Amino acid sequence: MHLRGCLRLLVVCILLVAMTAVCAFGSFTLAQQTVVDLGTSGFRVVDPLQTLRCFAIQQCADESANEAPPLLLTPLLTAIAADSPPAATRTPVPQTALVPAATLPPTVVALPSNLPPVDPRAITILLLGIDQRRAMQDDGPFRTDTMILLHVNPARRTVGVLSLPRDLWVRIPGFGEARINTANFKGDAAAYPGGGPALAMATIHENFGLRVDKYLLVNFEVFTTLVDTLAPNGVPITITEFIDDPYYPDEAEGYNPVRFEPGDYQLDAEALLQYARTRATSGGDFDRARRQQQVLDAVRAHVLSAGGITTFISQAPYLWGQLQDNFSTNLEMTDILSLGQLMGNIQPDDIRYSVIGNLHVVPGTSSDGQQILIPNLDSIRDLIVRTFYPPDLTDADLLERARQEAASIYVWNGTQVDNLARDTKNWLEAQGHIVTDIGSEQNRYRRQTEIRVYGRYNWTAQVLANLLGVPSDRILPSGDRQIARGVLILLGADAPAAIGA
Repeated sequence: MHLRGCLRLLVVCILLVAMTAVCAFGSFTLAQQTVVDLGTSGFRVVDPLQTLRCFAIQQCADESANEAPPLLLTPLLTAIAADSPPAATRTPVPQTALVPAATLPPTVVALPSNLPPVDPRAITILLLGIDQRRAMQDDGPFRTDTMILLHVNPARRTVGVLSLPRDLWVRIPGFGEARINTANFKGDAAAYPGGGPALAMATIHENFGLRVDKYLLVNFEVFTTLVDTLAPNGVPITITEFIDDPYYPDEAEGYNPVRFEPGDYQLDAEALLQYARTRATSGGDFDRARRQQQVLDAVRAHVLSAGGITTFISQAPYLWGQLQDNFSTNLEMTDILSLGQLMGNIQPDDIRYSVIGNLHVVPGTSSDGQQILIPNLDSIRDLIVRTFYPPDLTDADLLERARQEAASIYVWNGTQVDNLARDTKNWLEAQGHIVTDIGSEQNRYRRQTEIRVYGRYNWTAQVLANLLGVPSDRILPSGDRQIARGVLILLGADAPAAIGA
């Protein structure tokens, strides 16, 4: 593959790892191949390098007149004209839905109308991960093992990442109430227009009022191949808790027990996937969603490094050959190019991670005994707004909102450092925050400080996180009842430096 082709692939890889570390590589390379295959078939195929140049100088001529329709990348790696009529599909047959012990509210909650101004170029992408391995010999349809929403705002140069638990009980349009992870399965099985991803996108809009623009669906072969190729020596990751999962699934129908000790590691692709997929911790699916975000961010940082980019360019032909059959997407080439350019300019602090967790759901049981999660739609709406449309607040605005919450603040020492909770209490009170009580964790080997929120005290948690230098992915909603209500600071080994102790 010549250098120009490698540079094109590099653009896609930057987009890919910045968002998911797994997804859009094949989309752009496929676009390159279809330039050759379809250029004489009446389709207008945008030259990627020309598009990049026009973005760089912010001066793109309108050459759309008298041209053939633009090319779209579509599911199953096929190409169609943008304005061609959709293929005939069977009308989905509604299925009988299970009735949970606690049913959904009669109406969904739309997003508020007074959101901050949104760039019209902003895009929301649904990332779908299916548990498909070569050893399984299964052509689907598949439930989704992972569902993540990404909202990219070019004007603010921000990215919001929101993970959805697979047991979330929602209305699936045309199919009644069911777990959200079945939407892709039902859509593919019933030949829903656009397939399973389209039904999953419609389900999110139906329940949360959030329009999803595009999707990327991948299997786990994509992740392991990319990481093995781009990070042959492993990806740096910090594990903060002991994990023992004797029932982790293998590549077929059996088990492959996994075990992780707290510490700093260089994990290879298979170990990273195991760490991201296991649910064998007290938080179950919620903890898994946070670990998935941690892994994606670690891979993003590695591949965007100079060494990672060099490795990618040298391995681009091999990657294309390995990955072309393991994903589908409806992203267009212009989407990929513009997002790829943008992602290179987004700072890590401007990527906001959130998980629909304990504070946003109520555990329930379906009529056939399934354990499900009934969504608190008001709470999820607030989480979407904070993640995707955060208001522009000054420090004074943030502090005033925190004071209005009047949250109780607790500080627990999770380290072997004597009197760290007391010293942190004194330091926080010197900053104007009253600490209700201090204590110690039972296991005092915590490496990183964490903030847990019990109730709706998110502004207080954000203020405290800013003071202590705690990133947003370590502000966690909790329902473990260690405190009744308020904000709990669990001090880690990084806390003494934060308070100057």
